[in-house]
Amino acid sequence: MSIKGYFNESCNICRAEINHYKKINNSIDWIDVISDKNALKDTKLSPEELIRRLHIVKDNKLHKGLDAFLIVWGEIPRYKILSKFARLPLIYHAGWLIYEFIALLLYFKNKNLINKVYE
Repeated sequence: MSIKGYFNESCNICRAEINHYKKINNSIDWIDVISDKNALKDTKLSPEELIRRLHIVKDNKLHKGLDAFLIVWGEIPRYKILSKFARLPLIYHAGWLIYEFIALLLYFKNKNLINKVYE
């Protein structure tokens, strides 16, 4: 079973977090959406959608945002408990709101990359 993760390596926060995951687990094939032009074709997303959130493709299904993180955490033994905890209904909804807020801030910080890379 192949898992692909699509993230914006140009974002300092995104890069630091994904590099952390890479160091402790290699079950996910991480793809930088800025340098890999196939990311648009592979995910069938717009540049804005692709840069806006973390995306994971597992079992040919695209997961985004918090749902993508739940898959990542589920693949890492020390984070499996976090994945289970974050799936609890109240925690999931609060986590979803927090993630979307942070992702929106990072998107606005990095959206200038869309014009530089995808034109």
